[in-house]
Amino acid sequence: MRASVLLKSSLLTSLFVISSCATTKYSEDVSKNNYSNLQAGKIYVVTMKDGSPKQKMLFRNTDGENLIGTAGKKDSTEVIIPKANVAAVKDRSKARVTAGATVIGAAGVAAIVISSLRAD
Repeated sequence: MRASVLLKSSLLTSLFVISSCATTKYSEDVSKNNYSNLQAGKIYVVTMKDGSPKQKMLFRNTDGENLIGTAGKKDSTEVIIPKANVAAVKDRSKARVTAGATVIGAAGVAAIVISSLRAD
């Protein structure tokens, strides 16, 4: 009985780990990076290669060597980020959904483990 609970728990955990890939990472070679999957009008969190703080932006478009957007939906301050400094771009909406699914999944795994321990 204990082995089946462990198997179920590990399967559920691996499912959530696989589904939590909401970040697009970019390589050192800027010419290989494909920024076409970024959608205008979505809010992204950009992680920099140099370790500076993450920057939130409402993406508009790419222009040559830069990502162009605004600081937010209500803040129209223009944000220009050089592509050479981008390490990763994270979609905020996908991150929230993934975080919620992870919390629900962890509660489900805990419920399975607790119920199987009581059955013994």
